[in-house]
Amino acid sequence: MEGLKVINLGVRFLLEILVLVILGYWGFRVSQGTIMKIIVGIGSPLLVAVIWGMFGAPKATYVLSGLPFLLFEIVIFGLPVAALVFIEKQSLAYIYGFIVIINLVLMKIWHQ
Repeated sequence: MEGLKVINLGVRFLLEILVLVILGYWGFRVSQGTIMKIIVGIGSPLLVAVIWGMFGAPKATYVLSGLPFLLFEIVIFGLPVAALVFIEKQSLAYIYGFIVIINLVLMKIWHQ
């Protein structure tokens, strides 16, 4: 069982990285013009990373817990699903969303 918990934490880390990658990809796809592509493509993942660092990271400045933290996680990990749907990558959105749901459920069950 401990091995599965370690794997789940590894999946969580990969999902956190994918949030940034997907939002960056979305930013470069939806923007018009080179300057806007750079601003949105780099700015959106940077903004989410700062917000995650302030509220969601293990050593966050402002620690959330309970329902507020769950809602925060749903928003942060749901943004890439919306971004993928917006750029018409529905299959990837379903796969990513399914993995996020399973991961979040296991994180709550195992108190990770």
